[in-house]
Amino acid sequence: MKQLRIGVLAGLFVVAGVLSWAAARLWDSFGTLPSVPLAAPIVLAAIATVLTATALSLRARLKAQRERRPDAKGVDPMMAARAVVFGQASALVAALVSGMYGGVGVFLLGSLDIPARRDQAIYAGFSVLAGIAVIAAAFFLERVCKLPDDPENEKNGAAPAGPA
Repeated sequence: MKQLRIGVLAGLFVVAGVLSWAAARLWDSFGTLPSVPLAAPIVLAAIATVLTATALSLRARLKAQRERRPDAKGVDPMMAARAVVFGQASALVAALVSGMYGGVGVFLLGSLDIPARRDQAIYAGFSVLAGIAVIAAAFFLERVCKLPDDPENEKNGAAPAGPA
């Protein structure tokens, strides 16, 4: 499984932002603009919370397993792999959605004197921040589930182990 790359996420964010900024300009020229829902930052923050809680839980269970505690609950490798895939998918979607709301937010900066548009710009800004939190949580989850590098494999020229 390939690791997340910040460049891919940043590229996705920028492309989505530019396209949504252009679409917002075009849409506004017709006299209306779709709104940024209040639920957008809330849902993204909830996803970031779930990813962080999953990472913390897995980290604690893996630590207990490494320390060979008698009451340690093991971590199923497939469950860890599914958690990493969920984190990676969430990070990609968050980069896309944050870019879209970021582009709309940048467009709305020109009309902050209108109360409704100012509120929309605030929702868009919080959506971008929550999307960044999702991406950070996904990187943390991926780091928690990463298998340790095997020095024997590196010496034989084999690729180091990736995420679980």
